[in-house]
Amino acid sequence: MSIWFKPVSIEAITSFEKKDHLGSLLGIEFVRFGDDEVEARMPVDERTKQPFGILHGGASVVLAETIGSYASHYVIDQSKYIAVGMEVNANHLRPVTQGFVHAICKPVHLGKSSHIWDIRISDDNGKLVCISRLTVAIVTR
Repeated sequence: MSIWFKPVSIEAITSFEKKDHLGSLLGIEFVRFGDDEVEARMPVDERTKQPFGILHGGASVVLAETIGSYASHYVIDQSKYIAVGMEVNANHLRPVTQGFVHAICKPVHLGKSSHIWDIRISDDNGKLVCISRLTVAIVTR
C-alpha cells in the first residue's frame, strides 16, 4: 500500500522543483519512488567535497533533508499543509571521493503533526556512507 497522498512520479518532482535552491545547486536528482520509499542521488564533485577531497558531511545532511522534506510533502494534502524540517542528525561512516551517493528514505513515523524519516546514504558500491534521521513538522497553510 502506498503512503503517498496522491500518485507521485519523478516527473511530478521535476516539474515542482525550481532550479534556484540548495538541492539543485548540489546536483541532487530524484531517481525512484516506491510505495513507501523514495530514492535520490547526489554527485561527489567540487560542489559537494570538503577541502581534503572527500564528501562534505554537510552535503550529506542537505541530501537527507532534501529527500525527507520532499517525501513529507508528498504524504500530506498540499492544499492544506506544508512540511518543514524540524531536526536532522547524521552519522558519517566512511569517506567518499568520487561518483555518486545514493539516499533511500523510508518513514519511521507518519503522524498528523510530524513525520520521522530514516535516510540511508550509500556509495556507488552500496557501502553505507551515512545514516540520517529527519523530523518534519506538518503545519497548516
